[in-house]
Amino acid sequence: MILNTILFLPLLGFLMLLFMHQRIARQFALWFSLGIFVSSLSLIWPVLANPGDMSFVTNTIWVAYPEIRFHIGLDGLSLWLVILTTLLTPLAILVSWKYIRDRVTLYYGYLLLLEFGLIGVFVSLDMFLFYVFWEVCLVPMYFLIGIWGHDRRIYAAVKFFLYTMAGSVLMLAAIIWLYLKTGTFDYFAILNQIRSGQVAISPLEQTLMFLAFFFSFAIKVPLFPLHTWLPDAHVEAPTAGSVMLASVMLKMGTYGLVRFCLPLFPEAARANANWIAGLAIVGIIYGALVAMVQPNMKKLVAYSSVSHLGFVVLGIFSFNQQGLDGAVYQMLNHGISTGALFMLVGYLYERQHSLEIKDYGGVATPAPILTTIFVITTLASIGLPTLNNFIGEYLVLQGAAQANFGWAVGAAVGVILSACYMLWMVQRTFYGETPDSVAHHVTDIGKREFIAIAPLLVLMVWMGMYSQSFLPAVSASNAKILEQTKVQATRSVPAEVANAR
Repeated sequence: MILNTILFLPLLGFLMLLFMHQRIARQFALWFSLGIFVSSLSLIWPVLANPGDMSFVTNTIWVAYPEIRFHIGLDGLSLWLVILTTLLTPLAILVSWKYIRDRVTLYYGYLLLLEFGLIGVFVSLDMFLFYVFWEVCLVPMYFLIGIWGHDRRIYAAVKFFLYTMAGSVLMLAAIIWLYLKTGTFDYFAILNQIRSGQVAISPLEQTLMFLAFFFSFAIKVPLFPLHTWLPDAHVEAPTAGSVMLASVMLKMGTYGLVRFCLPLFPEAARANANWIAGLAIVGIIYGALVAMVQPNMKKLVAYSSVSHLGFVVLGIFSFNQQGLDGAVYQMLNHGISTGALFMLVGYLYERQHSLEIKDYGGVATPAPILTTIFVITTLASIGLPTLNNFIGEYLVLQGAAQANFGWAVGAAVGVILSACYMLWMVQRTFYGETPDSVAHHVTDIGKREFIAIAPLLVLMVWMGMYSQSFLPAVSASNAKILEQTKVQATRSVPAEVANAR
């Protein structure tokens, strides 16, 4: 089946690159990953025809005892995350074209291995299989940071590894407990047993299991105060590593919250919603305030991710259609706009070899096109109407206001602060007097660099102007998840989606 092929092609590419000459590794990795992206587009229309249910399902025994099944499938929730992964992988390869010169075959191989793990996370419907792919993602990112990162790369890579492993241990313990209770690792079998009452789970047990999954996913999001690994990882990672980490890898956590935490443990999720929403709002404001005082561009964008992903968590735990739709849409928006920001910061670093804002100024004079693209991306990031982040933030705020108006007020402060720190960074970096070092070293965007950033610019406008290209499929899946959590949706699914279901 096509989904199986798309899942395993990156693994095949990784294995082939291990035995390939460095001279052709770049071209092979780029064209191979582009082929995977083009192939993944064939997934869209079958899923859109029935977005609330699983399509392209494969369900067969992988390990006989204990029974672990190779069970994968795709619905409206996971579809766009898979497409986002396959789109950003060739773009990440393209932005590394001249920057990576050592161990080239291994570098591009790790990017393809990361793509394999990420796709696997988003399509797995067996809990143990999900855990395997979750751990697969950890390995290539660890090496991407640790080998090709900057001066403190070893520290950042070890910190990233330890934080993620701590969460993984909690999740593995919870998965094993579910297996002992239900006799299966299959997600839908576990869900059906819990919902039908075949398995008796006490409120205390459900709370403990919810918290085990929640903290594992919250570390990956990362949710305040579990976020401290992220700025170090971003600052030390190569540009492609930062792009894949921010755009896709962080979504593993928010995806896990929606796919597993809410349906499997609905009572515990609702019981803990208030303090989780509180952490999300603190993260929104704290991330924005810390970003405002950062002298390092990558660190500033990293803390902006803490703030923006707080919106996603807030939308998820609003427990209504608008909030959940906005949360999932904001996952995609953040992947596009923040991925583009890290690309552009990487372009500046390649020219000036500095991430410090004080080493720039007046970049608009020698690089007007680069400046224009950076400004557009910044406006998308802060949620300017007609650009993509506006739709997600609006829906999250609407959903939060329905759940608790105070939540919406707190989150709205983060929207205002995001405009402050992003526009201040643009003003200090791109405008004013041009130092001699900038005038001599900073050139305008090149053809290869423009080709890499152009698809993300198009998507910023497309997702902001015509969200109905994406939202109906998301809404259908979210409506089903809300039904599984026994929470009454506050907004009906669009008519065309209801008919498709």
